[in-house]
Amino acid sequence: MRVPFRSTRLLALAAVTAVIPLAALAGGGQAAVAAVVTAAPQIPDSPAGRQLSWLLDAVPKAPIAESELQEHFSAGFFKSISVDDLNTFIKNMNGIKLEKLVAVKPDSLVGAVTVAGQKFVLAISVDGDGKIDSLRAAPEEKPVPPVPGSWDQLDTRLRKVAPEVGFLAAEIDARGRCEIVHAVAPDKVQPLGSIFKLYVLGAVAEKIRDGELSWNTKLTIKPEWKSAGEDGLVKRPDNSTTTVREAAKLMISISDNTATDILIHTVGREAVEAKVRQWSGHAKLNIPFLTTKELFLLKGVNHPEQARTYLSLDTAGKRAYLKNTVAEQSLSDIKIWTKPREIHTLEWFGSPRDICRAYAGLIKLKSKPLHEAMSTNDLAIQLAPKKWPTVWAKGGSENGVLDLSYFARSAKGRTYVVTPLTNNPEAPIDESTAAPELISLSRGAFALLKNR
Repeated sequence: MRVPFRSTRLLALAAVTAVIPLAALAGGGQAAVAAVVTAAPQIPDSPAGRQLSWLLDAVPKAPIAESELQEHFSAGFFKSISVDDLNTFIKNMNGIKLEKLVAVKPDSLVGAVTVAGQKFVLAISVDGDGKIDSLRAAPEEKPVPPVPGSWDQLDTRLRKVAPEVGFLAAEIDARGRCEIVHAVAPDKVQPLGSIFKLYVLGAVAEKIRDGELSWNTKLTIKPEWKSAGEDGLVKRPDNSTTTVREAAKLMISISDNTATDILIHTVGREAVEAKVRQWSGHAKLNIPFLTTKELFLLKGVNHPEQARTYLSLDTAGKRAYLKNTVAEQSLSDIKIWTKPREIHTLEWFGSPRDICRAYAGLIKLKSKPLHEAMSTNDLAIQLAPKKWPTVWAKGGSENGVLDLSYFARSAKGRTYVVTPLTNNPEAPIDESTAAPELISLSRGAFALLKNR
């Protein structure tokens, strides 16, 4: 899940998502940045290059007048971030030095920069008018550590990632049951982040199986259904169309929040709730089942009063509050936050065992388009294709939450699920370090499963 403080078109340097998590958790980001295109930091005379030159010159002058910012940033950019927040980002860039350009296109640039001695990847893109429509900063990518050689090593390293952790490595048997091989707090309830989208995909696939929908059904991208996000359907014109197949693939591959909400509205909240009741041992915690936009608004508008009001209501009251109050609010009303907020009360919840049950449920639906959606992004697990011909993955994060989940079928036909869940209600998790570690632990778990 890409929540508002990192779903805006700009990521503040003080609270950025690392390059690996951006790519691994949402399918996007700049993890592919590797080959140096330009050895020296010579900025090209292109639409993106001219805006990068302006930005670097503007940093020492911050705060920048709103009129000048509007000359360089698109109108759409300011729909997801305020002038004050943009100036805060620019101030945080003070002392920036462009070291090199690593990806160069006329309408986009990716560069390696340093700020106060710390290395970052800076990405900028422009629209058809040559105005900045996307600006991101992320710490330099860190390599994935060596895999653990035993379950004890895995447990020791996992507990160092965050104060609260859960883990499961299980085999799904022929009857669809999750047989745990190794686990840490397998039934402990944790915030799931975007892993909740497995339930949405399940509800969609079930509707299609029952003939109530098809993968080719056209869906309207209604403006009121658009959610926070940097890429995907949120950038499409209002009232344009997509298909169920495309929305499902985007929901999983880049964790597209707008695609997710369109699918929830299409199948109905109750259908997703029915799937949660079927697959989760903690369904009550997810009812009403929130759209991503609703969660962002509940946490980001008039905090903490709105969140407290909502949480004080019974289920019927919550449904009414979402319909009569939250639905009238706009994403532009959100005040960005940079610390963990309500992660144990306002989120989507489940345990490691629940996630395994969700994967087991998805397998039973036996859908090729579902398989295609789940196979589009392996979250950097990079299992050997000959040994693991089928790999599915879904991750989730917000400030204080970092989760990964993997499903893989071996060449011998055995099926496993590995999922590490971590959270810290007091402080953001350093994803630049934590994400590579969780990927390493997950790789190690599959190796231990295969060799047992």
